[in-house]
Amino acid sequence: MYIEEAKNFVGQEVEVKGWLYNSRSSGKILFMIIRDGTGLMQVVASKSDVSEEVFNNAKKLPQESSLTMRGIIHEEKRAPGGYEIIVNDLNILQQTENYPISPKEHGVGFLMDNRHLWLRSKRQWAILRIRSGIEKSLRDFFDSKSFTLVDAPILTPNACEGSTTLFETDYFGTPAFLSQSGQLYMEAACMALGKVYCFGPTFRAEKSKTRRHLMEFWMLEPEVAYITFEENLKLQEDMVTYVVKYILANYRNEFEIIERDVKPLQKIDTPFPRLHYRDAIGLLRKKGKDIHFGDDFGADDETLLAEEFERPVFVHHFPASIKAFYMQPDPGDPETVLAADLLAPEGYGEIIGGSQRINDYDLLLKRMKDNKLSVDDYKWYLDLRRYGSVPHGGFGIGLERTLAWIAKLPHVRETIPFPRLLEKIYP
Repeated sequence: MYIEEAKNFVGQEVEVKGWLYNSRSSGKILFMIIRDGTGLMQVVASKSDVSEEVFNNAKKLPQESSLTMRGIIHEEKRAPGGYEIIVNDLNILQQTENYPISPKEHGVGFLMDNRHLWLRSKRQWAILRIRSGIEKSLRDFFDSKSFTLVDAPILTPNACEGSTTLFETDYFGTPAFLSQSGQLYMEAACMALGKVYCFGPTFRAEKSKTRRHLMEFWMLEPEVAYITFEENLKLQEDMVTYVVKYILANYRNEFEIIERDVKPLQKIDTPFPRLHYRDAIGLLRKKGKDIHFGDDFGADDETLLAEEFERPVFVHHFPASIKAFYMQPDPGDPETVLAADLLAPEGYGEIIGGSQRINDYDLLLKRMKDNKLSVDDYKWYLDLRRYGSVPHGGFGIGLERTLAWIAKLPHVRETIPFPRLLEKIYP
């Protein structure tokens, strides 16, 4: 039996396999908290129910020792999870020695060096459970709308977001790069399948040490043929709302463990507020920022903008000069592009970036030359505008930043099992 199934086995004898989380003794009774990956359960061992040798050995067990036990499940509201097992048989598989992570406080550097063990802590367990739930809900959302999952390559011959942040490797004598985004490949796929998405790791060689940046992170990227800019924004807000409501409904225990106040999340609903880039510049200037049209937003700017709203806010119509070469200019305001960033509330910044893509061959070619990109490297991408080109668009949502916001975490390093940070690749 797994601990999360305890309610289905009340009054029955079961076998539980797990690890010792902590323990205390009271004379002839031993109280142990066992974890098995699905939850925590109190285990009660009495000297009268097990042999004296087993009882004495169990009493001396260090944290994270592995063991199996058999016993009867009882309802106990004071116990973790509301159930406990009264054991009649206990088997110690391995007794640990000098487990490095004790209940006392440890520094972040120490915990990061022991990330492979830190994952076993109750807080990290809860965070990774929420991460899994976000991934599931994202897939469920798009699958329910008849999107096709298409796997994008990780090794690519060219850049998507900018050549200055690429991890380069040798591909049998030819330079290749770790993918920054699956978007360009999804544009090809949507011309074949209509509505597609990819979900996988992406890489940015950004020399940044902020609480929002990772060198390797996961991103879900939908792309849709014939979608309009407005429809694209609607898809994004529907998706975010669906995910938040799903997590609220299914991960209350995990929220309690990480002590996340869910009241702000309960306010998330459509439609999301919108803020034109020009208006955002004006708002920031009113707040004392020395910022002008053509400037990109930093983390502090995003926080100042988002604090005006209780829900995520779209900042849209950025200047073409600060956005990617493939973004469609606004016909009514050619200085800007049909692009939007979604800023999360509570100071978590951009979690989604999306746009209408250029579908005109000549305009895309001009934009590539203006950005000094190799036309030969993007010949296949230009082909998409030569053979049946249509208006299309999409976006990318960063899993780790989204999790950081939903779980209200102080740093993205806790959002991924094994974070890759600047100067940090172990373990």
